[in-house]
Amino acid sequence: MSASRIVEATGRGLPLHGDDIDTDRIMPARHLRAITFDGLEQHLFGDDRAHAARDGHVHPIDDPRFQGAHILVVNRNFGCGSSREHAPQAIVRWGVRAVIGESFSEIFFGNAVMIGLPAVTAAPADVARLQQMVADDPGVEIRVDLDAMRVTAGTFDAAIHLPPAARDALVTGRWDGLSLLLDDFAAVRHAAAALPYLRGFA
Repeated sequence: MSASRIVEATGRGLPLHGDDIDTDRIMPARHLRAITFDGLEQHLFGDDRAHAARDGHVHPIDDPRFQGAHILVVNRNFGCGSSREHAPQAIVRWGVRAVIGESFSEIFFGNAVMIGLPAVTAAPADVARLQQMVADDPGVEIRVDLDAMRVTAGTFDAAIHLPPAARDALVTGRWDGLSLLLDDFAAVRHAAAALPYLRGFA
């Protein structure tokens, strides 16, 4: 099993406005009791969606215009709060292939990279323009290019940023630690055999 190189993500966008959207809102705590991540996408922004419906509004996740979107466009400090890895897992399982934002919580960012989800930053003005573009034309295709480090959508073209180590992990496929171990499991067995506290447990 080889890890997948992630050099670009394309698809329609989903604009999600608001600073400091925390992981409790992304994935409410009561859904963390499951022993797998299967089905988490059903509860993505569950409380926010319920509150919006109660107030007579439609949350972007439930908006028919954005169904099938693959690029989530957010604002500042997205994914702050508790460190739950369920948040990026639910986002990916909903169908998102990349997140573009002004900034991300460090822990959310790390959890995203660990599952192959690029979380790239762009200038606030560029994020706002992209969010408005998607709201005006939900059919516009967005392309996140990790080689060129650009995001494009129609006539829109802007620079994006990703820390070099994270970019390298994604574009080389080294983000997937499990696949790397399985690709050379003989080396794992060799290292384990050299550890005295593991002998007798094979």
